Amino acid sequence: MQIAAAVILAAGEGKRMKSSLPKVLHTVCGRSLIRHVVAAAEQLCSEIIVVIGHGADAVRAELGASVSYCLQEKQLGTGHAVMQAAHLLPPAGPVFVLCGDAPLLTADALRSLQAVYLESAAAVVVLTACVPKADGYGRIVRNSSGSLSRIAEDRDATVQEKMINEVNTGVYLFEAAALHRALPLLRNENSQAEYYLTDVLQILLQQKLPVAACLVSDWRMTMGINDRAQLAAAEKLLRERINGQLMLDGVTMKDPAAVYIDAGVHIGRDTVLLPGTMLLGRTIVGENCLIGPHTEIRDSIVGNSVTVCHSMVSGSVLDDGVAVGPFAHLRPETRLRSGVRVGDFVEIKKSDIGSGSKIPHLSYVGDTKVGRDVNLGAGTIVVNYDGRKKHETCIGDRAFIGCNSNLVAPLFIGEGAFVAAGSTVTQDVPANALAVARVRQVNKEKLAARFLKRGKD
Repeated sequence: MQIAAAVILAAGEGKRMKSSLPKVLHTVCGRSLIRHVVAAAEQLCSEIIVVIGHGADAVRAELGASVSYCLQEKQLGTGHAVMQAAHLLPPAGPVFVLCGDAPLLTADALRSLQAVYLESAAAVVVLTACVPKADGYGRIVRNSSGSLSRIAEDRDATVQEKMINEVNTGVYLFEAAALHRALPLLRNENSQAEYYLTDVLQILLQQKLPVAACLVSDWRMTMGINDRAQLAAAEKLLRERINGQLMLDGVTMKDPAAVYIDAGVHIGRDTVLLPGTMLLGRTIVGENCLIGPHTEIRDSIVGNSVTVCHSMVSGSVLDDGVAVGPFAHLRPETRLRSGVRVGDFVEIKKSDIGSGSKIPHLSYVGDTKVGRDVNLGAGTIVVNYDGRKKHETCIGDRAFIGCNSNLVAPLFIGEGAFVAAGSTVTQDVPANALAVARVRQVNKEKLAARFLKRGKD
């Protein structure tokens, strides 16, 4: 099988999106529209060419050097867009033409198109779909034998042609040599004065070359995004696809409609996701975990047998057997080693918490290395910022930090040290030492009334 190339059309502005962002850079399930299309194409294609125009620099920044680019300075139709890419195409062999705003298109659909191309030896195969509402689409016009006769653009279609519900999806597989010969013959003699790529099919038919169609099983996978409502519809459909596959792979979801998982997230079997769970970005979750309810994990690695409840986790690593929450916030560069327990209203940032250590509640830990089997009592605050820069704290194995302690960085607390509750520690504490850093209590008899305002009965 010949290795294919692909041309992805991504030059349009997308006026109906009413956005300063190029249409193809809007996201569904954590990826831009164009990235979804590239992900499908790269499974079959050795070379991907993206036609850019509106927001060209932003599209380049999104895709980087992973693809080739050509610029369509004036958007004069789909045929004109492919003309701009012609010099980058191989002289012969299969060439896909795809739309950059169709995020639901799958590699399997492209393989079906490729199978028809190989079986029919056609100069072009167009992917078609039967849609419930065909307004705006080019209609597939077939002859008496059922073969594709032409594609009638919606603006130029007759009343009878507009009754057809089989439509052109804008996805094609061309024989490159035939495409090269046909492109120079395109004309813009239509109501929009544009060069339609669909007219290439008519040129090929006039040249007595075979033209074929491949009807997709589910029209929704070919859906293009033109406005925010369609963007939301695509998000819902893709989320259903992602969640459905994960459940087939052994992940439990108590309410799949209330679980939000980005494309590319990996989850191990026997993990349970409760309602309100959001797994976003480059997240990996291991086996036998319990995540949720109402938990957001982004760009993080979660080991096996981990529990995260009512919490936010970003840019962090949680080893096996960790428990987090409820109402905890793990910020980037946090590492929780095996068996760590982080409880309610705890915030941790850029810190490494050793195996078996506990931060049960009401604490802030930042820029800190915590050893093994350390206990940080309720209300422990690591004072890591002096108004100009952040400072580091190191707490040794088996240390005990009493409730309502302030640890003023930079600070070293040795192994087995004990910090008494209510202390504000500003000096290093040696191993196995007791640190008491609080004002001595003084009781003044009968003076309470002076500070209390009590009304008369």
